[in-house]
Amino acid sequence: MEEKQSRTEANIAPDPGGAGTTRDGPCDQSPERIIGRRFSEQSRFAYAALCGVSLGQLFPGSENSVFREQYLQALVHWLDLDESVMPVMGAFLSGLGFEGSDTFLSTLQGEPLLAAGTTPITQDLVSFSVKDGEYDARARVLIRHISCLLRVSPQELEEFEETLGERLREGGEESEEESSRRRKKERGRKLRRYLLIGLATLGGGTVIGVTGGLAAPLVAAGAGAVLGAGGAAALGSVTGIAIMASLFGAAGAGLTGYKMKKCVGAIEEFEFLPLNSGKHLHVTIAVTGWLCSGKYNSFQAPWCSLGECGEQYCLVWESRFLRDLGSAMTSLLDGLVSMVAQEALKYTVLSGIVTALTWPASLLAAASVIDNPWCVCLNRSAEVGKHLAQVLRSRQQGKRPVSLIGFSLGARVIYYCLQELASDRGVVEDVVLLGAPVDGSEKAWERMARVVAGKIVNGYSRGDWLLGFLYRSSAAQLSVAGLHPINIQDQRIINVDLSSVVSQSLCLKSDEVHLGKLKHGSCAFPDLLLHSPNPQLI
Repeated sequence: MEEKQSRTEANIAPDPGGAGTTRDGPCDQSPERIIGRRFSEQSRFAYAALCGVSLGQLFPGSENSVFREQYLQALVHWLDLDESVMPVMGAFLSGLGFEGSDTFLSTLQGEPLLAAGTTPITQDLVSFSVKDGEYDARARVLIRHISCLLRVSPQELEEFEETLGERLREGGEESEEESSRRRKKERGRKLRRYLLIGLATLGGGTVIGVTGGLAAPLVAAGAGAVLGAGGAAALGSVTGIAIMASLFGAAGAGLTGYKMKKCVGAIEEFEFLPLNSGKHLHVTIAVTGWLCSGKYNSFQAPWCSLGECGEQYCLVWESRFLRDLGSAMTSLLDGLVSMVAQEALKYTVLSGIVTALTWPASLLAAASVIDNPWCVCLNRSAEVGKHLAQVLRSRQQGKRPVSLIGFSLGARVIYYCLQELASDRGVVEDVVLLGAPVDGSEKAWERMARVVAGKIVNGYSRGDWLLGFLYRSSAAQLSVAGLHPINIQDQRIINVDLSSVVSQSLCLKSDEVHLGKLKHGSCAFPDLLLHSPNPQLI
């Protein structure tokens, strides 16, 4: 283990022939050094075909046709397959060949170079997908899907992406504080990486050691292989730095460096705070729905259950108005503490009667306390969502996939962000909306679904009496997403009924309970939902 660690610190990337390639030296990028090209022709065809069939399934429709065709054609070239296979690949993209998926999987599992496991295919796909300095959200959804078919765990994918991101960043400048955080974090996970990735045995019994936690395929190619197949370029070169800047955002500042310089329209406050340290190949942005005194008086507090997956931020927005709303909600609930009132509310909502005529007179009398701050925040959340769309469109986060999660008015921010991004594809990966005070109509969600590459999770609760009360004047005419499932035939939209959670905890931060219920292992729950056809609360 000590020998491996010393090689890690030296940044030596051994190749199959035994010659080392240093980080600062040139890298030979001959075709033989890309792991995918070392498979048999039958396996390479199966590899590309499986991706073609999956692309056709995951991204049907004309709006994604250019991406599908360009991605698969580039992959065929990456694998050194003959161009004559493209007509067949085109048929796979159009939806044909699904019945052959098992055959393609069996072929790959029988490939001698994959005798130790199919993880190298996942790693090869990641390297291929970022080689031009852009990690499209649709590419990452495809990689997650292929990984699931190959029984490669989400944790393995996360580990590899994190390691690759760190190696790419080694070519750029790193502050002393960032360096200290990185070294501390690496010490804690180094052993796990060795156990997870270990040694890869490739053709002819050649054992390729892991360097810096980087798995064998990338090491065998020299880490510079991700810089493209056009020439010899080390990570410290101009090309490497350009790719790093493209992936992680201009000047490396990314979202942390973004702060609205002046008021934009009706928006007073808009900036991002990091929820964890380090850089990753994908980003999660969490949006808080309101603020209140005590434990939950910060934007970060509700997101402690997100886990340590990816690079995470929370959006700081309009804190003055969100605190006013939180205070109003506290006052409203404090005035309704009697058991009789609570039981009456439960009976009313569970009976499915949510019109204004059924609300108790005592509650209607207190409505003035909350109606005004609620309306103000409704309007401001829409404006903040549109501004968030502009930030993502400008790639302030770099050319990396972004997942969005929010509760209550935070979910509304995300909703308007996606409506604004209707023509921008490949930016947003997964979306989770909890208790969203937004239109749940089919038309609105169809427009939103076209933007998201992965899954859209609608966490709703029929027992959320507070949301029903706030929408009491329009609930009879408007289908509120946070109160009902979204009735639309789209495999990307997942409805999760949280009624049992909310009905048992009528409190301001019930949405944090939702997060805890949806959390899975060490990774954020979108990965769990993607790999589960019928996601359940755990």
